[in-house]
Amino acid sequence: MPRYKLTIEYDGTPFCGWQRQANGRSVQQALEEAIARFCGETAAVRGAGRTDAGVHALGQVAHVDLARVSWPDTIRDAINAHLKPDRIAVVAVEEVGAEFDARFSALKRHYLYRIVNRRAPLTLQLHRAWLVRRRLDAAAMHGAAQRLVGRHDFSTFRDAECQAASPVRTLDCLDVAVVNEDVEVRTTARSFLHHQVRSMVGSLVYVGNGKWSADDLAAALEARDRARCGAVAPAAGLYLIGVDY
Repeated sequence: MPRYKLTIEYDGTPFCGWQRQANGRSVQQALEEAIARFCGETAAVRGAGRTDAGVHALGQVAHVDLARVSWPDTIRDAINAHLKPDRIAVVAVEEVGAEFDARFSALKRHYLYRIVNRRAPLTLQLHRAWLVRRRLDAAAMHGAAQRLVGRHDFSTFRDAECQAASPVRTLDCLDVAVVNEDVEVRTTARSFLHHQVRSMVGSLVYVGNGKWSADDLAAALEARDRARCGAVAPAAGLYLIGVDY
C-alpha cells in the first residue's frame, strides 16, 4: 500500500487542535473526512506535530497510506477540493517509503511566534498574532533567549499535563527579531514539550517589557518549577512553519 507525505497549511482558529478529540473538530479529522470523500477509504493521517487549539501551520507534515494508487498531484488536488470550506490546504504530496513516519522520522521542528507590538487593535491579523500594546525591547528579549538555548530541563516551561517521559530537551535556536511592527520569535528543536514554545514566549515578553531581566529568565529555567513561568502566550500567534527529515 503506497504511503504519501503531505505538507499542509491551516488556520487553526476554528479547530480544537491537530489531533482528533471528542470535544470538537480537529484538523486531522477534517483531512481524514476529505480523503474518505475522495477515495472512499478510511485512512489515518499521522502528523509531525500535535498543534493545540488555535495554533496555525505553514508547514505541518503528515503521512497517510492509501490503497488507491494515484499521482501525488491528483491526490493533492482531490483532497483540497473536498476540504472546502475548511481553511486547510494540502500544499504538496509525494510518495515515500513505508519506513517514513511523519512524527518519528522528524529531525527538526521549526516554530514561529508572531507578536504585533502596537497600541491599535488587530484587524486583518486578528487570531493570527498576539497583540502586545506595551513597547517591547526585542534586543533584550533576544539576548535573554540565548540563556535557554542548549540542552536543559525545561520543567518550568512545560504544561502541567504534558505527557512527555522527560522534561529534558535540546533547543537549537531561539531568536527574537523585529519585522516591521511585529516581534517575531523563531525556535527550532527536534521536539518540544507541551506548551513549551508559548511558555518561553510569554516569559520573554516579561523581559521585553522590563518586568524580568535575563538573569530572572535563567533563574526561572534553573528552578524547574512550573510556578516560575511567565504568563503563557496565547495560541493565536504560534505557527508550525516546517519540519526537517
